[in-house]
Amino acid sequence: MRLAKGSTSAYRTSFSLMGWITRIVAVGLAVFAVGDCRLWGETDTNPMIHADVPDISMIRVGNTYYMSSTTMHMSPGLPIMKSTDLVNWKILNYAHDRLAENDALNLEDGRNAYGQGTWASSLRYHDGVYYVSTFSATTGKTHIFYTNDIEREPWQEKSFRPSLHDASVFFDDGRAYMLWGAGRLRLVELNEDLSGMKDGGTNKIVIENASEPAGTEIMLQAEGSQLFKHDGKYYLFNITWPRGGMRSVVVHRADQITGPWEGRLALQDQGIAQGGMIDTPDGKWFAYLFQDHGAVGRIPYLVPMDWHDGWPVLGTQGKVPMKLDLPAKHGLIPGIVGSDEFERNEQDQPLPLVWQWNHNPDDAHWSLNQRPGFLRIQTGRVDEHLLQSRNTLTQRTIGPQCTGTIALDVSGMKDGDVAGLCLLQKEYGAVGVRISGEEKHLVTLKSSPGSRAGRNLFDRSRALAPESAQENREIVTLPQDQKIVHFRAVCDFRNRVDKAYFYYSLDGETWMPIGDELEMRYTLPHFMGYRFGLFNYATKEAGGHADFDFFRIHDTMSNSRRD
Repeated sequence: MRLAKGSTSAYRTSFSLMGWITRIVAVGLAVFAVGDCRLWGETDTNPMIHADVPDISMIRVGNTYYMSSTTMHMSPGLPIMKSTDLVNWKILNYAHDRLAENDALNLEDGRNAYGQGTWASSLRYHDGVYYVSTFSATTGKTHIFYTNDIEREPWQEKSFRPSLHDASVFFDDGRAYMLWGAGRLRLVELNEDLSGMKDGGTNKIVIENASEPAGTEIMLQAEGSQLFKHDGKYYLFNITWPRGGMRSVVVHRADQITGPWEGRLALQDQGIAQGGMIDTPDGKWFAYLFQDHGAVGRIPYLVPMDWHDGWPVLGTQGKVPMKLDLPAKHGLIPGIVGSDEFERNEQDQPLPLVWQWNHNPDDAHWSLNQRPGFLRIQTGRVDEHLLQSRNTLTQRTIGPQCTGTIALDVSGMKDGDVAGLCLLQKEYGAVGVRISGEEKHLVTLKSSPGSRAGRNLFDRSRALAPESAQENREIVTLPQDQKIVHFRAVCDFRNRVDKAYFYYSLDGETWMPIGDELEMRYTLPHFMGYRFGLFNYATKEAGGHADFDFFRIHDTMSNSRRD
């Protein structure tokens, strides 16, 4: 439906009663839940981080904890986080700016690295040096990054072939090792300079069937290795998934790194698994693990841990408690996500660390300097749909609820350009402006329904198939002189509802719902939780630009006020 130029009254009066009721109820429940959200932000509850921070690896150096995680195809990648209490974390830096230069990572020539890039990392501290290793199907290599000062110095890199799946880097008795694999786990010795696997060094299968403690019918073979040494013994944490059961923690131990190894089922509760163990300066022990938690992604948990007869015992009577004997949480803003007014001083870094580009950015076509106080995204080529778009700037959504808001100046956009705010996953949703000739139209975008990859958890197809093409709904024609439009995306992850709602405003004060709700689905082809994204792409001619005045994130839906 189109409106007469300069008016929105027709849209207001014709919006369906059911649509109004649905959104009023959603926002009303959100306002009612503000108390719950505030409690969540002020008490010591699990999850540790209610956001997509999977495949975590953790170390403690003195009184400070450091943690690495997986962000796959994002750039920069392999985030390093810091905490002084195991509860409140902030992003410290990234191990790599651009993992490599190839068509997949650059979103060029029809290729992409969705769900690939780098996977499970291993963070270690040895002889005054910090190491973080990862592997990549996109490069076909194992990557090891290292630095003498994790907080102030950049990471340097060594890489070699092949790509060792879920490898845990480990230093022992003057030697460097990697233990890797799925099901059958192999130990390999590395060159002293970490440049590759050592000729004539240890290279053997040390556990023939690491899944065995969880049963004989296994859907996901034991992987995600994290190797430790405690009181002279070696301990190996893995995740496995019995068929018909849930993701589970298996722990093996040995007196020698080469074995023999004996294993036990360590935890089966709520599918919380994959990680390792960490101690506090005062002698407490925790396992750090994560849970597949629907559309928000894979979220970390801390599990109390004791020792009994030389074995780590996880949980409270085998269960993961929601309350922990740890300091209070202060929330994820701005440590893990954050607002940005795009105002910069000369000493500021170009983008806060909460931001990551979807694939390697095209640095010639974005700027914070061409128009001070704005992020400008220019179009450098023509693309068919959002998932192909270069220079989509993203950051995590967070649970249990969150709201992202932007102000967009559309005056530099060209015919065929589409720009706005998206919730990025294979089954994405977005709201924005499309330029059609001389007219500006508000549109909502969705990936086509019924995507095979979106429905099948184990379909790891990476291609941008025709089914990924978007569906557009033209909703409103803007007045010709309207340059600034405000957009808002509201995410509800409570109890895995996994729904999102979109809004627009012509003045930044009065908010109108627009389009249908988005049923958010976690899919393996993208392999990450939904992210807010700022985008601009051309469908007809390159050269236009969109200027983003700000991005603001809130951890409740109470800010989605409408008149």
